[in-house]
Amino acid sequence: MKPSLYPQNRCFSSGPCAKRPGWDVCALSNALVGRSHRSKDGRARIQRVLDRTRSLLSVPEDYRIGIVPASDTGAVEMAMWSLLGPRGVDALAWESFGSGWVTDITKQLKLPDVRVMTAPYGQLPDLSEVDWSRDVVFAWNGTTSGVCVPNADWIPDDREGLAICDATSAVFAMEVEFSKLDVVTYSWQKVLGGEAQHGVIVLSPKAVERLESYEPSWPMPKIFRMTKNGKLMEPVFQADTINTPSMLCIEDALDGLRWADEIGGLPELIRRSRENLATVAAWVEKTGWVDFLAEDPATRSSTSICLKIVDPWFTSLPAENRAKVAKEVTSLLEKEEAGFDIAPYREAPPGLRIWGGATILSSDLELLFPWLDWAYGEVKSKRQ
Repeated sequence: MKPSLYPQNRCFSSGPCAKRPGWDVCALSNALVGRSHRSKDGRARIQRVLDRTRSLLSVPEDYRIGIVPASDTGAVEMAMWSLLGPRGVDALAWESFGSGWVTDITKQLKLPDVRVMTAPYGQLPDLSEVDWSRDVVFAWNGTTSGVCVPNADWIPDDREGLAICDATSAVFAMEVEFSKLDVVTYSWQKVLGGEAQHGVIVLSPKAVERLESYEPSWPMPKIFRMTKNGKLMEPVFQADTINTPSMLCIEDALDGLRWADEIGGLPELIRRSRENLATVAAWVEKTGWVDFLAEDPATRSSTSICLKIVDPWFTSLPAENRAKVAKEVTSLLEKEEAGFDIAPYREAPPGLRIWGGATILSSDLELLFPWLDWAYGEVKSKRQ
């Protein structure tokens, strides 16, 4: 039967993600709108974001943190264009964003010594085959496949190359070991539920050493430049951003960081996300028409939870019809205003993608599941 109860928060998008519980626009009432980001007050507000970020994530003191243009994508591109070239590169891809970084490395930067290590949706490449005498580019969590690396044990402490990690749907929700990474990128729009546009880049001393000892042979756009006269542009990592940030976004990031501290910090953020994954897993276990896209439970994402439809009726359909059915299910949910933005990424297999970061309450997931069952049943009965 059609459910009668609705989730309190019906936003399950994987980016921009749900705002924190209780958020409203009044949280931005103290934003320094109309003020220069280079004013004393503007710099202080930006520095507060950097300081709270370091504290919440336990970023090592000798790592730099900077706010950069163009969300996580801009941060990853900045890292690749600035750092890659002196060594061979191992580029890992098991979903669309990792594949995008591979394209940029091979077709835009056109580096001569690149090993591309791929796996289909639902799997990881063989991490034991990674050569750490080379630079390695990878996503901690595959946002469009729901597959994440299980931990950082596969990354050696004595690596010769740089570990460049797109961690945008992992930080604030998973145990990301910064000491194992040389570049970490993310955006506020994911786990914190912040507003989009800006990216964050975190650099290890080893990454800084590379920046100061290597000059790429290709032209560098201004928004990618992190050095001047062979030295790191330290002000970029001390609240002096490369370009003008939105002070509304800065205020919203501060709000998310304050909220995270108030509820118990990183351990509580991780616990909530894991609880959400467990809640989805319990529903999947008793539901015959869906299963996780991630084949190994150890690699299942607790944020971008991707599901495939395994009902024999569905799997017997032609590929183009399967995609249409999955879209009809998610469209029906949106029409009923029971759950928004849970369609899979356009390049991923047809199914569902439900955000499980800490801004999502497991109680809302529990109320979403009956709607999913109902919507799939409605679409199936109409098409049979």
